[in-house]
Amino acid sequence: MSIQSSKKLFSPLKVGDITLNHRIVMPPISRLRANWPNAIPSNMMLEHYSQRATEGGLIIAEATAVSAEARAYHTAPGLYTDEQVLGWKRITDLVHEKKGVIFVQLSHAGRATNALLTEGKLPITASVNQEFLQNKNIVVSTPNGFELPSEHRALQTNEIPNVIEQFRYAAENAKNAGFDGIEIQAGQGHIIEQFLQNKSNNRIDEYGGSIENRVRLLTEILESTISVWGQNRVGVRISPSSTFNGMGDSDPRALFRYLASRMNNYALAYLHIIEPRISGADTIAENQDAIATKELRGIYEGIIISAGGFTPATAENAIDNEIADLIAFGRHFTSNPDLPNRIFHDFPLTHYDRNTFYAFDANGYTDFSVYDFSKGNQKASVEV
Repeated sequence: MSIQSSKKLFSPLKVGDITLNHRIVMPPISRLRANWPNAIPSNMMLEHYSQRATEGGLIIAEATAVSAEARAYHTAPGLYTDEQVLGWKRITDLVHEKKGVIFVQLSHAGRATNALLTEGKLPITASVNQEFLQNKNIVVSTPNGFELPSEHRALQTNEIPNVIEQFRYAAENAKNAGFDGIEIQAGQGHIIEQFLQNKSNNRIDEYGGSIENRVRLLTEILESTISVWGQNRVGVRISPSSTFNGMGDSDPRALFRYLASRMNNYALAYLHIIEPRISGADTIAENQDAIATKELRGIYEGIIISAGGFTPATAENAIDNEIADLIAFGRHFTSNPDLPNRIFHDFPLTHYDRNTFYAFDANGYTDFSVYDFSKGNQKASVEV
């Protein structure tokens, strides 16, 4: 039985030809529980995603490497082998059994990785940047623990089509794995953002210099992956004005306004915007308004997901005021597998435990309960 609510968070929304029952999104949360070294989704991941699936609810599966050299984290999953496809297929099947919707984020770390993860290959990026390597606050999860990023090299122009092909091939694998769509990771300091921002891109070819040139890698990846998925099944995630992973630009407002306008040329499923009040796992401006989403709402004409530091109350306000169409709750989803149900009923939220975010076991991953609201210890079972 589905419930009607006065809360706009629980009003339906069409994303392309997919109807969502509510506006609460589980975003790509990297929890590092895949098998190593084959990057195949694990049984723990199967349970984790199954616990969080709701009828008509959108899950965006975690950052998933498009190739071995693209891996950003130890025990993160991939979508570049047949075995990985089969591992993900088990997960998408279970989500679909619960009538949920699941996309997957396709990602390439670029320079933000370590050779221990890339099978010894030198990480690649837009331009070599020594300041990035000298920043001791930037670390990478590796089989040996947290390490500094490895030395990196700039991609030659004639190598860029290979990166685009890796995204296209992973997009095909995502379709074979049963996903409903894909999200392109163009934020959080990964390779596409390394091309977007001029602190990390001082190229003089057609992928550097002007804003138009720096956006080129993203648009070419989009065209390649849309050729696989068709319209309204490919989303893009960006992190305007974030300095995470050594990012920075001389004019971020102009860059991201232009990027948002270019996204209108594509029939995207959505544009997913991470607010700059969040940097990686850290909150840097707790009471800051959703400034990035507000700014780009006036430019981008399609569906917008806003992410970063939302509470149920501020999420409802953002939907009420048409700042965003969907709201992503990352950290709250880690500790509340029944998050939509809790928000619907105004049940209290279980606080998340940062110490378990990247702990590699079931603790703090699959051991959170749904809200027990009855004296008979009966579990809440409302479909939303």
